[in-house]
Amino acid sequence: MVFGALAAFAWLYYYRPEDFIPGIVYIPMAKITGIFAIVALVGGMLSGGKFKIPRPVQYLWLLLFHMMLCVPFAIWRGGAFSTVSEKFSKAVVVAMLISMAVVKLAELRKLLWIQASAVSLVVFFSVLMHHTRAGRLVGVQKSILENPNDLAINIAITFPLAMVFMLNAKGFRKVIWCGALIFMAVAIVLTYSRSGLLAFLLSLAVCVWEYGIEGKRMYLVATFAGTLLLGLGLALSSAHYRARVESIVMGNIADSGDKGSLEARKTLLKKSLSTAVTHPIFGVGPGCFPLVDKGWFVAHNSYTELAAEEGFPGLILFLLTMAATFREIAQVRKSPWYQQDAEVRLFTQALWAGLVAYLMGACFASTEYNLYPYFVVGYTCAMVRITSQPLPDKKREGQSTFSRLRYDRTIQPETTLAR
Repeated sequence: MVFGALAAFAWLYYYRPEDFIPGIVYIPMAKITGIFAIVALVGGMLSGGKFKIPRPVQYLWLLLFHMMLCVPFAIWRGGAFSTVSEKFSKAVVVAMLISMAVVKLAELRKLLWIQASAVSLVVFFSVLMHHTRAGRLVGVQKSILENPNDLAINIAITFPLAMVFMLNAKGFRKVIWCGALIFMAVAIVLTYSRSGLLAFLLSLAVCVWEYGIEGKRMYLVATFAGTLLLGLGLALSSAHYRARVESIVMGNIADSGDKGSLEARKTLLKKSLSTAVTHPIFGVGPGCFPLVDKGWFVAHNSYTELAAEEGFPGLILFLLTMAATFREIAQVRKSPWYQQDAEVRLFTQALWAGLVAYLMGACFASTEYNLYPYFVVGYTCAMVRITSQPLPDKKREGQSTFSRLRYDRTIQPETTLAR
């Protein structure tokens, strides 16, 4: 019951049918499924089921509590309260639900497939339709995948997941996932997102190391190297794109389309740091940085914006959340599941690559109130919970499991919730 509502919420969040089907926009389906999942989860807890909140989620709850304390001190209390109640609170609940409702590998695989397939489809149709704004590729749907920078960062996070589904697929499905990977790489170039490019290159480097070198798939290393060289050669053959990449360090050079963006972001960075120093405990309030000096711009840096809006305690709690998530990944790597189950190993490596890519992208974008980073936190906590269970007999015998082997149905979860 809980997982079904969670899966429906994830599908609605990533696919956003209200953007394409008239009339659905007036039905708050995501809110309905989210509330249903929460009620079912609470009911399961109250029924006597054992549960333990993962450390990263604990830090998120502390961060939410601190944000609530920041609201009375905000320069715009109404806006701060709205940011906390309508944005970040949902992120905490999502991470909580995923970490506690997902108890089988098949369930985690389904959530990861929803994200990977949704991003792949949006990228495919956006590129195919040449859906651009001011010459930059934007998503065909609204919300998180519409903005070029957000689209590029989501591609960087999702690329490793699509890689796993490609490696596990056979026949025509493998061809489809290979095509999705190619379209993602093309989309990174067409978004002209410098932050997305850096995040994608880091994600790609982790994939090459984990899947190619460590996984002893040298054909992947050769394919990555050849495709990267060819892609960069074609991309940099365009004077406009070459100037765009050079502007990462050189600023507003001719034909880069920078339009003073680098200098403006340097100014915003200094402004966010100075704001954090002058408001070190409670900041200026969640979501209120654009109101400082009536600049009406976000900081374009999740870390300094958190410090400016929630003070240094908010930044520290966010960093503790990310550090704890990395420790969760390290815990999974030490488990027997990671050693004996190829699928667990691949998905764990993908989550690591996606998290690293997000942390890079967050240096150049204000993403701290979006849901998608906390989906990754929830996925990682769920993987820890799954791999903390005893290995099924088939796994002890050394048999590898993939999607077509339903070994997960034999697992008895440590926590019993209403499902």
